[in-house]
Amino acid sequence: MDELEYGPVEMFVAGYTGDGPDPQIVEAILELVNAGTVRLLDLLFVSRAADGNLTVDELEAVGDRYGFGSIELAASGIAGDEDIEAIAEAIEPGVSGALLVIEHVWAKRLANALYQAGGSVLFSDRIPAPAVNAVMAEAAAEAPAESTTEQPVE
Repeated sequence: MDELEYGPVEMFVAGYTGDGPDPQIVEAILELVNAGTVRLLDLLFVSRAADGNLTVDELEAVGDRYGFGSIELAASGIAGDEDIEAIAEAIEPGVSGALLVIEHVWAKRLANALYQAGGSVLFSDRIPAPAVNAVMAEAAAEAPAESTTEQPVE
């Protein structure tokens, strides 16, 4: 293989209350896909009713209702039953989640360069945005205030 067909792929679940994702969530996903930043490989919607029953819907069945319109998946079926079972435990009654499988198109060139050079990613970890923002806010609060003394103009 001369070149990798896909860049790094990530599976994650965006949780929310109610049956369907908020329009802001849908808009953010569509913006990333339309900009070519990510490629949507698979998307499932998992909901747990108040009585505990679990419902799993594929994009094709509910995409129009949730605002995804005619978006097409690049490789439907990547998220399997084991994945759904694993996330189902995290979904409490009255909560839903969108299980997204996305290719990080922005990282494909780097992945290709590593692959062609015989290298590999030795470690990768995703830090959730709220955690990064909390750490940065704490660091900013602890930073000494910069001196505001005026310098004479010559």
